[in-house]
Amino acid sequence: MPMTNQYISNTFKIKNMIRKLNVCDLGLIEYQKAWDIQKEFHRKRTLGEIDDILFLCEHPHTYTLGKVANEENLLLNKSELQKKGISVFEIDRGGDITYHGPGQIVGYAILNLTDWKKDTHLYLRTLEEVIIQTCTNYGIESGRNEKYTGVWIKNRKICAIGIKVSRWITMHGFAFNVNTDLNLYNGIIPCGISDKEVTSLEKELNKELEIDLVKENVIKNFLKIFEYNVTKKVNLNEIEKDLNRVI
Repeated sequence: MPMTNQYISNTFKIKNMIRKLNVCDLGLIEYQKAWDIQKEFHRKRTLGEIDDILFLCEHPHTYTLGKVANEENLLLNKSELQKKGISVFEIDRGGDITYHGPGQIVGYAILNLTDWKKDTHLYLRTLEEVIIQTCTNYGIESGRNEKYTGVWIKNRKICAIGIKVSRWITMHGFAFNVNTDLNLYNGIIPCGISDKEVTSLEKELNKELEIDLVKENVIKNFLKIFEYNVTKKVNLNEIEKDLNRVI
């Protein structure tokens, strides 16, 4: 199908404008604190006070339930959750239930889609493409599932994706299994899908990976695929200083 004039115009505009992305690695961080940071930076981005920013992090053992989640997909009771040290949050992203934990790269993107393409479906597909290209960096062929969001290796899901878009500003993002303890998925029906498996880079390659190097590949692919031409790595202390705010 030939490209429309509008698409050509938008592509030309993107390639000829300065697009800046800040990248902040939060390290291992409690889910609530990361969520608070997201909400604050979403507000700031909506007001035009900051540039686009990509947060990368890992979380302690956590289950999150999206807006349309079925609580029956959480298979553990409160006592079992407490014994295993797993926190549970009901949050405002799309999708059902998923797991976050050490060894998993979680990406929270606070982007103004007005400066890119005002298309939430395309945004989801492009987030998937970032992870697909990162898997390719490790010699793994991955792709999409016609029925389900995320990144798949055949019938094995390696990355869950759930977003929220308000006033064309995004939040939430992706959860990419690198060295993830997949046993923690036994406490849920991941994304409400009972007939598919989950996997990780470690499982597919039969070796543990240096997660910081995987993060660098994710960042490189994110910059390329979302067409950023200026990037700056920042830490949380810098951001708090710039905003005159203690989070």
